[in-house]
Amino acid sequence: MRIPARSVCTAIRDDIVSGAFERGSRLTEEQLARRYGVSRVPVREALRTLESEGFVVTRRHAGACVAEPTEQEAADLLEIRLLLEPLGAARAAQRRSEAHLKVLRGLVRLGQDRARRGQGDDLRSLGAWFHETLAQACGSPGLTALLTQLRHKIAWMYAVELPARPVEAWAEHGAIVDAVARGDAERARALTALHAERTTGAHRLRIPAGVRSSQHSVNTAGGRL
Repeated sequence: MRIPARSVCTAIRDDIVSGAFERGSRLTEEQLARRYGVSRVPVREALRTLESEGFVVTRRHAGACVAEPTEQEAADLLEIRLLLEPLGAARAAQRRSEAHLKVLRGLVRLGQDRARRGQGDDLRSLGAWFHETLAQACGSPGLTALLTQLRHKIAWMYAVELPARPVEAWAEHGAIVDAVARGDAERARALTALHAERTTGAHRLRIPAGVRSSQHSVNTAGGRL
């Protein structure tokens, strides 16, 4: 069975973001095909996609390598986030489906519960799920793709501290969802802009890490891809 290039792309991107592949390290088709248990064809396609996203660069005499963003490029990501996330929330207020709204409300309930209990690990995953769903609710595939790529890059470049007052942070999420539910695009935009600005200070630039030894196969049943 042919493994889709998008699954290989997700696997490589995840390993870049997690630090399994060090910035600047070479990514050979043979190495990656062996690592993920696939042929070189989907690997080649995946590398082209990741180069277009900025995770991979092609260097003369070296081939594909993990990109090495500068501190300025990292700072630019946070500025772009301040512009795109409010736009996505405003669009979501105009175009969200009832299914999106149901998921968002459920995530807010869970987030508020975990915040009261002080369950930080759950809050990280719930927060990521919340913003992913909000991006999908904007009804614009292009904007959703940009927001998704932006989140991946920020996760690669920054460690994000949990909010000092998680209950208040999830109250902000709840207010955003209320605005989206009412179709109030301007309020959704303003609340999301305020939330994004408040959380910018929690981002700490990562020090590039060494290569880790964990490996996983794309075609293993029950995997996360």
